[in-house]
Amino acid sequence: MMDIPSADFFFNKESKWQLCYEELRQIILPFKLDEEVKWGKPCYTLDGQNVVLIHGFKDYCALLFHKGVLIKDPENQMVQQTENVQVQRQLRFFSLDDIKGRASYIKSCIKDAIRVEKSGEQAEMKKTADFEMVEEFESALKENTDLKKAFEGLTPGRQRGYLLHFSQAKQSKTRQARIEKYWDHILAGKGLND
Repeated sequence: MMDIPSADFFFNKESKWQLCYEELRQIILPFKLDEEVKWGKPCYTLDGQNVVLIHGFKDYCALLFHKGVLIKDPENQMVQQTENVQVQRQLRFFSLDDIKGRASYIKSCIKDAIRVEKSGEQAEMKKTADFEMVEEFESALKENTDLKKAFEGLTPGRQRGYLLHFSQAKQSKTRQARIEKYWDHILAGKGLND
């Protein structure tokens, strides 16, 4: 454990969830995980592997368990943030009293998250082929062999990022515009956010 946690700035800045964040931190610290800052949030790691992260939103604050799908959740309190999140799960909190009232459950989830990390257990991820390929993109790949070759040369994660982005558009016109926007990115071997 670091002597002076690098995440102090997060807990010291004023926010709607400031007291909740501090309470969550006090629940996590006895587990002797390393406190780091990742994605601008306090992230607790074990041997360099992410275990749990504290973050907040407009209506709630949460603990994000990086391998949450593998954690025992007998009371079904874990939440899948969006339909596309495969492994991570959240415990959401709406007040300081909510956190205090669920402290023992939070501790059991953290303990199990550490067990999962130590075991080396990995969740099975959906294969790229299991993601929807919209008709517009499928046609573009058929019509342009360079684009097809470049797309197939991308890492599976980058491929999935594009497939998700294209499929989230409701209208064909929007899907086509997205494909055109990222055409050169794909040809350059870049991911959606590169």
